[in-house]
Amino acid sequence: MTATHPAAAEGSVSALPAVERRAVLPAGFRAGGLAAGIKASGRPDMALVATTAGPAAAAAVFTPNAFAAAPVRTSQANLTATSSDPRGRFGWAEAVISTSGSANAATGVAGDTDQATIGRFVAETLGIAEANVLHLSTGIIGTRLPLEVVRAGLERLAPGLSAEDDGLEAAAIALRTTDSVTKLATTTVELDDVDGRKAPVTVSGIAKGVGMIHPRMATMLSVVLTDATVAPDVLWSLLRPAAARTWDQLSVDGDTSTNDTVFVLASGASAARPVVAGSEDAATLGAAIEAIARDLAAAAGRRWRRGQHADHRRRPGRRRRRRCAGRRAGRGLVQPRQGRGARSRPELGQDRRGRGQRPARRCAGPRGIRALGARGHRACRHGGASRPRSAAHRDRRPRRLRWRPGRTAPLRRAAARAAMEAPEVILALDLGLGCGHGEAFGCDLTETYVIENSEYTT
Repeated sequence: MTATHPAAAEGSVSALPAVERRAVLPAGFRAGGLAAGIKASGRPDMALVATTAGPAAAAAVFTPNAFAAAPVRTSQANLTATSSDPRGRFGWAEAVISTSGSANAATGVAGDTDQATIGRFVAETLGIAEANVLHLSTGIIGTRLPLEVVRAGLERLAPGLSAEDDGLEAAAIALRTTDSVTKLATTTVELDDVDGRKAPVTVSGIAKGVGMIHPRMATMLSVVLTDATVAPDVLWSLLRPAAARTWDQLSVDGDTSTNDTVFVLASGASAARPVVAGSEDAATLGAAIEAIARDLAAAAGRRWRRGQHADHRRRPGRRRRRRCAGRRAGRGLVQPRQGRGARSRPELGQDRRGRGQRPARRCAGPRGIRALGARGHRACRHGGASRPRSAAHRDRRPRRLRWRPGRTAPLRRAAARAAMEAPEVILALDLGLGCGHGEAFGCDLTETYVIENSEYTT
Protein backbone atom coordinates (compact mmCIF):
# COMPACT_ATOMS: atom_id res chain seq x y z
CA MET A 1 0.00 0.00 0.00
CA THR A 2 1.34 3.44 -0.88
CA ALA A 3 0.41 6.52 1.10
CA THR A 4 1.05 10.01 -0.15
CA HIS A 5 0.97 13.09 2.02
CA PRO A 6 -2.69 14.18 2.12
CA ALA A 7 -1.94 17.59 3.52
CA ALA A 8 0.03 18.55 0.46
CA ALA A 9 -3.15 18.95 -1.54
CA GLU A 10 -4.46 21.41 1.04
CA GLY A 11 -1.23 23.40 0.85
CA SER A 12 -0.97 23.45 4.65
CA VAL A 13 2.13 21.26 4.96
CA SER A 14 5.09 20.97 2.62
CA ALA A 15 4.95 17.91 0.40
CA LEU A 16 6.77 14.87 1.74
CA PRO A 17 7.98 11.82 -0.21
CA ALA A 18 5.47 9.02 -0.76
CA VAL A 19 5.46 6.26 1.83
CA GLU A 20 4.83 2.55 1.38
CA ARG A 21 3.48 0.54 4.30
CA ARG A 22 5.76 -2.47 4.02
CA ALA A 23 9.03 -3.74 5.48
CA VAL A 24 12.21 -2.67 3.68
CA LEU A 25 15.42 -3.12 5.67
CA PRO A 26 18.07 -0.51 4.75
CA ALA A 27 21.61 -1.68 4.05
CA GLY A 28 23.87 -1.98 7.08
CA PHE A 29 21.31 -3.55 9.40
CA ARG A 30 19.96 -6.97 10.38
CA ALA A 31 16.88 -7.60 12.45
CA GLY A 32 14.54 -10.20 13.85
CA GLY A 33 11.90 -11.00 16.42
CA LEU A 34 10.46 -13.99 18.26
CA ALA A 35 8.37 -15.15 21.20
CA ALA A 36 10.84 -15.33 24.08
CA GLY A 37 8.21 -16.12 26.69
CA ILE A 38 7.88 -12.73 28.38
CA LYS A 39 4.20 -12.54 27.44
CA ALA A 40 1.94 -15.14 29.01
CA SER A 41 0.00 -15.22 25.75
CA GLY A 42 2.95 -16.70 23.88
CA ARG A 43 2.87 -13.98 21.22
CA PRO A 44 6.14 -12.50 19.84
CA ASP A 45 7.66 -10.28 22.50
CA MET A 46 11.33 -9.66 21.68
CA ALA A 47 12.80 -7.65 18.80
CA LEU A 48 16.44 -6.99 18.01
CA VAL A 49 17.98 -4.67 15.42
CA ALA A 50 21.76 -4.70 14.97
CA THR A 51 24.27 -3.11 12.63
CA THR A 52 26.38 -5.21 10.28
CA ALA A 53 29.56 -3.10 10.22
CA GLY A 54 30.22 -1.23 13.44
CA PRO A 55 28.40 1.61 15.20
CA ALA A 56 25.69 3.62 13.46
CA ALA A 57 24.91 7.25 14.15
CA ALA A 58 21.93 7.39 16.50
CA ALA A 59 19.47 10.07 17.57
CA ALA A 60 16.52 9.82 19.93
CA VAL A 61 13.46 11.57 21.26
CA PHE A 62 12.14 10.44 24.63
CA THR A 63 9.06 10.91 26.78
CA PRO A 64 8.90 14.12 28.86
CA ASN A 65 7.18 12.14 31.64
CA ALA A 66 8.91 12.85 34.97
CA PHE A 67 8.69 9.14 35.81
CA ALA A 68 10.49 7.91 32.70
CA ALA A 69 11.01 4.17 32.66
CA ALA A 70 14.31 2.34 33.11
CA PRO A 71 14.88 1.70 29.36
CA VAL A 72 14.57 5.44 28.70
CA ARG A 73 17.11 6.34 31.38
CA THR A 74 19.49 3.59 30.28
CA SER A 75 19.34 4.63 26.63
CA GLN A 76 19.95 8.28 27.52
CA ALA A 77 22.99 7.29 29.59
CA ASN A 78 24.38 5.16 26.76
CA LEU A 79 23.94 7.91 24.17
CA THR A 80 25.71 10.33 26.49
CA ALA A 81 28.55 7.83 26.95
CA THR A 82 29.09 7.58 23.19
CA SER A 83 28.91 11.30 22.43
CA SER A 84 29.50 14.71 23.89
CA ASP A 85 25.80 15.36 24.46
CA PRO A 86 25.00 15.45 28.20
CA ARG A 87 21.24 15.20 27.55
CA GLY A 88 21.49 11.82 25.84
CA ARG A 89 19.83 12.91 22.59
CA PHE A 90 22.37 11.47 20.15
CA GLY A 91 25.43 9.25 19.97
CA TRP A 92 26.42 5.90 18.47
CA ALA A 93 24.78 2.50 18.66
CA GLU A 94 25.16 -1.04 17.35
CA ALA A 95 21.93 -2.60 18.61
CA VAL A 96 18.38 -1.83 19.72
CA ILE A 97 16.70 -4.39 21.97
CA SER A 98 12.94 -4.32 22.52
CA THR A 99 11.03 -6.39 25.05
CA SER A 100 7.23 -6.47 25.12
CA GLY A 101 5.12 -7.58 28.05
CA SER A 102 6.69 -5.50 30.82
CA ALA A 103 7.30 -1.76 30.60
CA ASN A 104 9.95 -1.90 33.35
CA ALA A 105 8.50 1.36 34.63
CA ALA A 106 7.90 2.23 38.30
CA THR A 107 10.33 -0.54 39.26
CA GLY A 108 12.89 1.63 41.04
CA VAL A 109 16.57 0.83 41.34
CA ALA A 110 15.88 -2.84 40.68
CA GLY A 111 14.41 -1.94 37.30
CA ASP A 112 17.50 0.07 36.37
CA THR A 113 19.67 -2.89 37.33
CA ASP A 114 17.50 -5.23 35.26
CA GLN A 115 17.78 -3.01 32.19
CA ALA A 116 21.55 -2.74 32.56
CA THR A 117 21.70 -6.54 32.83
CA ILE A 118 19.76 -6.88 29.57
CA GLY A 119 22.24 -4.51 27.94
CA ARG A 120 25.04 -6.75 29.12
CA PHE A 121 23.28 -9.80 27.70
CA VAL A 122 22.97 -8.10 24.30
CA ALA A 123 26.59 -6.93 24.36
CA GLU A 124 27.87 -10.41 25.22
CA THR A 125 25.68 -12.07 22.60
CA LEU A 126 26.65 -9.72 19.77
CA GLY A 127 30.23 -9.00 20.88
CA ILE A 128 29.75 -5.24 21.23
CA ALA A 129 30.13 -2.63 23.96
CA GLU A 130 27.30 -2.26 26.48
CA ALA A 131 27.18 1.49 25.84
CA ASN A 132 26.32 0.77 22.21
CA VAL A 133 23.01 -0.89 23.13
CA LEU A 134 19.75 1.09 23.07
CA HIS A 135 16.66 -0.11 24.90
CA LEU A 136 12.89 -0.27 24.38
CA SER A 137 10.36 -1.87 26.70
CA THR A 138 6.58 -1.87 26.56
CA GLY A 139 3.83 -3.54 28.51
CA ILE A 140 2.50 -3.53 32.05
CA ILE A 141 3.80 -0.83 34.39
CA GLY A 142 5.19 -1.93 37.75
CA THR A 143 6.37 -5.40 36.74
CA ARG A 144 9.96 -6.67 36.57
CA LEU A 145 11.41 -8.21 33.44
CA PRO A 146 12.21 -11.96 33.67
CA LEU A 147 15.95 -11.79 33.07
CA GLU A 148 16.59 -15.46 32.47
CA VAL A 149 13.76 -15.58 29.94
CA VAL A 150 15.26 -12.56 28.19
CA ARG A 151 18.72 -14.15 28.15
CA ALA A 152 17.41 -17.40 26.69
CA GLY A 153 15.43 -15.49 24.07
CA LEU A 154 18.47 -13.48 23.01
CA GLU A 155 20.53 -16.62 22.62
CA ARG A 156 17.91 -17.95 20.21
CA LEU A 157 17.24 -14.66 18.41
CA ALA A 158 20.72 -13.27 17.75
CA PRO A 159 22.03 -16.08 15.49
CA GLY A 160 18.97 -15.82 13.26
CA LEU A 161 19.00 -12.06 12.64
CA SER A 162 18.33 -11.38 8.98
CA ALA A 163 19.59 -8.65 6.66
CA GLU A 164 16.49 -9.20 4.51
CA ASP A 165 13.16 -7.41 4.70
CA ASP A 166 11.50 -10.26 6.59
CA GLY A 167 13.83 -9.58 9.51
CA LEU A 168 12.47 -6.06 9.90
CA GLU A 169 8.89 -7.31 9.63
CA ALA A 170 9.52 -9.89 12.36
CA ALA A 171 10.91 -7.12 14.57
CA ALA A 172 7.84 -4.96 13.90
CA ILE A 173 5.52 -7.81 14.90
CA ALA A 174 7.44 -8.42 18.13
CA LEU A 175 7.30 -4.70 18.98
CA ARG A 176 3.51 -4.82 19.27
CA THR A 177 1.43 -5.14 22.43
CA THR A 178 -2.30 -4.82 21.75
CA ASP A 179 -1.75 -3.26 18.32
CA SER A 180 -4.10 -5.02 15.94
CA VAL A 181 -2.02 -4.11 12.88
CA THR A 182 1.75 -4.15 12.42
CA LYS A 183 2.97 -0.61 11.77
CA LEU A 184 5.56 -0.39 8.98
CA ALA A 185 6.61 2.42 6.65
CA THR A 186 9.36 2.98 4.09
CA THR A 187 10.43 5.55 1.52
CA THR A 188 13.38 6.12 -0.79
CA VAL A 189 15.00 9.45 -1.65
CA GLU A 190 18.04 10.43 -3.67
CA LEU A 191 21.07 12.20 -2.22
CA ASP A 192 24.29 13.31 -3.91
CA ASP A 193 27.29 10.98 -3.96
CA VAL A 194 30.93 12.07 -3.97
CA ASP A 195 30.85 12.51 -7.77
CA GLY A 196 27.72 14.65 -7.70
CA ARG A 197 25.48 11.90 -9.04
CA LYS A 198 22.31 10.83 -7.29
CA ALA A 199 22.41 7.81 -4.99
CA PRO A 200 19.31 6.12 -3.51
CA VAL A 201 18.87 6.25 0.25
CA THR A 202 16.27 4.18 2.09
CA VAL A 203 14.45 5.30 5.24
CA SER A 204 12.23 2.72 6.98
CA GLY A 205 10.43 2.64 10.28
CA ILE A 206 8.52 0.33 12.59
CA ALA A 207 6.37 1.35 15.53
CA LYS A 208 4.18 0.29 18.38
CA GLY A 209 1.39 2.66 19.41
CA VAL A 210 -1.74 1.92 21.44
CA GLY A 211 -3.25 3.10 24.71
CA MET A 212 -2.36 6.26 26.68
CA ILE A 213 -2.25 8.30 23.47
CA HIS A 214 -1.33 11.93 24.02
CA PRO A 215 1.06 14.54 22.57
CA ARG A 216 4.77 13.87 22.84
CA MET A 217 4.77 10.55 21.05
CA ALA A 218 1.61 8.92 22.29
CA THR A 219 2.75 5.69 23.97
CA MET A 220 4.93 5.30 20.95
CA LEU A 221 7.94 3.08 20.52
CA SER A 222 9.56 3.43 17.13
CA VAL A 223 12.79 2.53 15.37
CA VAL A 224 13.63 4.35 12.14
CA LEU A 225 16.56 3.06 10.07
CA THR A 226 18.41 4.60 7.15
CA ASP A 227 21.53 3.77 5.16
CA ALA A 228 22.43 7.46 4.84
CA THR A 229 25.74 8.77 6.18
CA VAL A 230 25.09 11.48 8.74
CA ALA A 231 26.67 12.62 12.01
CA PRO A 232 24.69 11.95 15.21
CA ASP A 233 24.10 15.62 16.03
CA VAL A 234 22.92 16.35 12.49
CA LEU A 235 20.66 13.31 12.63
CA TRP A 236 19.08 14.61 15.85
CA SER A 237 18.54 18.03 14.26
CA LEU A 238 16.47 16.26 11.59
CA LEU A 239 14.55 14.01 13.97
CA ARG A 240 13.49 16.59 16.56
CA PRO A 241 11.45 18.88 14.27
CA ALA A 242 9.99 15.85 12.50
CA ALA A 243 8.81 14.46 15.85
CA ALA A 244 7.41 17.86 16.84
CA ARG A 245 5.25 17.94 13.71
CA THR A 246 4.10 14.31 13.85
CA TRP A 247 4.24 12.24 17.03
CA ASP A 248 3.88 15.35 19.20
CA GLN A 249 0.64 16.23 17.37
CA LEU A 250 -1.23 12.99 18.13
CA SER A 251 -3.75 12.86 20.95
CA VAL A 252 -6.60 10.52 21.80
CA ASP A 253 -7.10 9.92 25.51
CA GLY A 254 -4.96 12.54 27.27
CA ASP A 255 -2.20 10.43 28.87
CA THR A 256 1.56 10.59 28.27
CA SER A 257 3.46 7.34 28.71
CA THR A 258 6.57 6.59 30.76
CA ASN A 259 8.29 4.73 27.92
CA ASP A 260 7.82 6.82 24.75
CA THR A 261 10.93 6.53 22.60
CA VAL A 262 11.89 7.06 18.99
CA PHE A 263 15.31 6.02 17.70
CA VAL A 264 16.78 6.89 14.32
CA LEU A 265 19.90 4.97 13.28
CA ALA A 266 22.00 5.76 10.20
CA SER A 267 24.35 3.00 9.05
CA GLY A 268 26.24 4.96 6.37
CA ALA A 269 26.04 1.97 4.02
CA SER A 270 24.64 3.87 1.02
CA ALA A 271 26.78 5.38 -1.72
CA ALA A 272 25.63 8.90 -0.84
CA ARG A 273 28.14 11.34 0.59
CA PRO A 274 27.83 12.49 4.24
CA VAL A 275 24.87 14.74 4.91
CA VAL A 276 25.89 18.22 6.05
CA ALA A 277 23.69 20.32 8.33
CA GLY A 278 21.74 22.97 6.45
CA SER A 279 22.37 21.40 3.04
CA GLU A 280 19.84 20.39 0.42
CA ASP A 281 20.61 16.75 1.23
CA ALA A 282 19.79 17.42 4.89
CA ALA A 283 16.43 18.87 3.89
CA THR A 284 15.72 15.83 1.69
CA LEU A 285 16.67 13.32 4.39
CA GLY A 286 14.73 15.30 7.00
CA ALA A 287 11.62 15.19 4.80
CA ALA A 288 11.99 11.42 4.44
CA ILE A 289 12.28 10.96 8.21
CA GLU A 290 9.23 13.16 8.71
CA ALA A 291 7.25 11.24 6.11
CA ILE A 292 7.95 7.98 7.98
CA ALA A 293 7.18 9.61 11.34
CA ARG A 294 3.93 11.07 10.04
CA ASP A 295 2.68 7.78 8.65
CA LEU A 296 3.52 5.85 11.82
CA ALA A 297 1.97 8.52 14.04
CA ALA A 298 -1.22 8.67 11.98
CA ALA A 299 -1.45 4.87 12.07
CA ALA A 300 -1.94 5.00 15.85
CA GLY A 301 -5.01 7.21 15.44
CA ARG A 302 -6.70 5.53 12.51
CA ARG A 303 -10.21 4.27 13.13
CA TRP A 304 -9.50 0.93 11.49
CA ARG A 305 -6.80 0.06 14.03
CA ARG A 306 -9.35 -2.08 15.82
CA GLY A 307 -7.02 -2.98 18.69
CA GLN A 308 -7.30 0.64 19.77
CA HIS A 309 -11.10 0.54 19.73
CA ALA A 310 -11.48 3.96 18.22
CA ASP A 311 -14.40 4.88 16.03
CA HIS A 312 -16.21 7.97 14.89
CA ARG A 313 -19.25 6.76 12.97
CA ARG A 314 -22.73 6.02 14.24
CA ARG A 315 -23.18 2.54 15.61
CA PRO A 316 -26.72 1.12 15.32
CA GLY A 317 -28.49 0.43 18.57
CA ARG A 318 -26.36 2.77 20.68
CA ARG A 319 -27.91 5.62 22.60
CA ARG A 320 -27.17 9.01 21.14
CA ARG A 321 -26.44 10.62 24.50
CA ARG A 322 -22.66 10.59 24.95
CA ARG A 323 -20.11 12.41 27.02
CA CYS A 324 -18.67 13.98 23.91
CA ALA A 325 -21.21 16.39 22.52
CA GLY A 326 -19.39 16.22 19.20
CA ARG A 327 -20.59 12.65 18.75
CA ARG A 328 -24.12 13.95 18.41
CA ALA A 329 -22.88 16.15 15.57
CA GLY A 330 -20.93 13.60 13.60
CA ARG A 331 -18.99 11.39 16.05
CA GLY A 332 -15.93 13.58 16.46
CA LEU A 333 -13.03 11.96 14.59
CA VAL A 334 -10.68 14.65 13.35
CA GLN A 335 -7.83 12.83 11.64
CA PRO A 336 -5.83 14.62 10.52
CA ARG A 337 -6.61 18.20 11.47
CA GLN A 338 -4.94 20.63 9.12
CA GLY A 339 -4.66 24.32 9.74
CA ARG A 340 -3.10 27.53 8.58
CA GLY A 341 -3.20 31.22 9.30
CA ALA A 342 -1.32 31.11 12.61
CA ARG A 343 1.59 33.41 13.37
CA SER A 344 3.86 30.39 13.77
CA ARG A 345 3.80 26.60 13.55
CA PRO A 346 4.07 26.16 17.36
CA GLU A 347 1.02 28.39 17.85
CA LEU A 348 -1.01 26.35 15.42
CA GLY A 349 0.26 23.12 16.96
CA GLN A 350 -1.20 24.15 20.30
CA ASP A 351 -4.53 24.91 18.65
CA ARG A 352 -4.59 21.57 16.88
CA ARG A 353 -3.73 19.63 20.02
CA GLY A 354 -6.22 21.70 21.99
CA ARG A 355 -8.99 20.27 19.86
CA GLY A 356 -7.73 16.75 20.35
CA GLN A 357 -6.70 16.45 23.99
CA ARG A 358 -10.14 16.11 25.54
CA PRO A 359 -13.12 14.15 24.25
CA ALA A 360 -15.42 17.15 24.63
CA ARG A 361 -13.21 19.10 22.27
CA ARG A 362 -12.80 16.40 19.66
CA CYS A 363 -15.88 17.34 17.75
CA ALA A 364 -16.97 18.97 14.55
CA GLY A 365 -18.57 22.33 14.08
CA PRO A 366 -19.41 25.09 16.57
CA ARG A 367 -18.45 23.28 19.79
CA GLY A 368 -14.88 22.92 18.55
CA ILE A 369 -14.46 26.70 18.48
CA ARG A 370 -14.80 26.73 22.26
CA ALA A 371 -11.53 24.75 22.43
CA LEU A 372 -9.78 27.14 20.06
CA GLY A 373 -10.80 30.16 22.09
CA ALA A 374 -9.55 28.52 25.27
CA ARG A 375 -6.06 27.83 23.96
CA GLY A 376 -3.32 30.12 25.25
CA HIS A 377 0.29 30.14 24.03
CA ARG A 378 3.65 29.86 25.70
CA ALA A 379 7.16 29.92 24.30
CA CYS A 380 7.90 26.73 22.33
CA ARG A 381 11.22 24.96 22.84
CA HIS A 382 11.13 23.63 19.27
CA GLY A 383 11.60 27.09 17.78
CA GLY A 384 9.27 29.68 16.32
CA ALA A 385 7.68 32.77 17.80
CA SER A 386 4.94 32.49 20.35
CA ARG A 387 3.04 35.27 22.04
CA PRO A 388 1.87 35.67 25.63
CA ARG A 389 -1.42 34.06 26.54
CA SER A 390 -3.30 37.36 26.90
CA ALA A 391 -2.01 38.82 23.63
CA ALA A 392 -2.84 35.63 21.78
CA HIS A 393 -6.38 35.76 23.05
CA ARG A 394 -6.78 39.41 22.12
CA ASP A 395 -5.98 38.49 18.52
CA ARG A 396 -8.67 35.80 18.36
CA ARG A 397 -11.47 37.20 16.21
CA PRO A 398 -14.40 34.97 15.19
CA ARG A 399 -14.63 36.81 11.89
CA ARG A 400 -11.10 35.65 10.99
CA LEU A 401 -11.80 31.97 11.52
CA ARG A 402 -12.34 29.84 8.41
CA TRP A 403 -12.94 26.09 8.36
CA ARG A 404 -12.21 25.96 4.62
CA PRO A 405 -11.53 28.62 1.99
CA GLY A 406 -14.62 30.84 1.73
CA ARG A 407 -16.54 29.02 4.47
CA THR A 408 -16.98 30.53 7.91
CA ALA A 409 -17.77 28.68 11.13
CA PRO A 410 -20.07 27.17 12.21
CA LEU A 411 -20.39 24.23 9.86
CA ARG A 412 -23.82 23.11 8.74
CA ARG A 413 -24.98 20.29 10.98
CA ALA A 414 -26.22 17.99 8.21
CA ALA A 415 -23.09 18.48 6.12
CA ALA A 416 -20.85 17.83 9.11
CA ARG A 417 -22.73 14.64 9.99
CA ALA A 418 -22.43 13.35 6.43
CA ALA A 419 -18.73 14.19 6.25
CA MET A 420 -18.02 12.35 9.49
CA GLU A 421 -19.18 9.08 7.95
CA ALA A 422 -15.89 8.87 6.01
CA PRO A 423 -13.15 6.56 7.36
CA GLU A 424 -10.92 9.60 7.80
CA VAL A 425 -12.02 13.20 8.13
CA ILE A 426 -9.94 16.28 7.40
CA LEU A 427 -10.92 19.54 9.04
CA ALA A 428 -9.07 22.47 7.49
CA LEU A 429 -8.96 25.53 9.73
CA ASP A 430 -7.64 29.02 9.02
CA LEU A 431 -7.04 31.24 12.09
CA GLY A 432 -6.59 34.30 9.90
CA LEU A 433 -3.60 35.56 11.92
CA GLY A 434 -0.53 34.79 9.80
CA CYS A 435 1.18 32.29 7.50
CA GLY A 436 2.04 29.49 9.96
CA HIS A 437 0.62 26.06 9.17
CA GLY A 438 0.58 22.53 10.57
CA GLU A 439 -1.59 19.53 11.39
CA ALA A 440 -2.54 17.21 14.23
CA PHE A 441 -4.10 13.75 14.55
CA GLY A 442 -6.75 12.26 16.80
CA CYS A 443 -9.81 10.05 16.94
CA ASP A 444 -12.93 9.37 18.96
CA LEU A 445 -13.12 6.57 21.51
CA THR A 446 -15.49 3.69 22.13
CA GLU A 447 -16.44 2.09 25.41
CA THR A 448 -14.28 -0.91 24.49
CA TYR A 449 -11.20 1.32 24.42
CA VAL A 450 -11.84 2.35 28.02
CA ILE A 451 -12.48 -1.24 29.11
CA GLU A 452 -9.33 -2.58 27.45
CA ASN A 453 -7.06 0.08 28.92
CA SER A 454 -8.52 -0.34 32.40
CA GLU A 455 -8.00 -4.12 32.29
CA TYR A 456 -4.81 -4.02 30.24
CA THR A 457 -2.47 -6.99 30.09
CA THR A 458 -0.41 -8.28 27.19
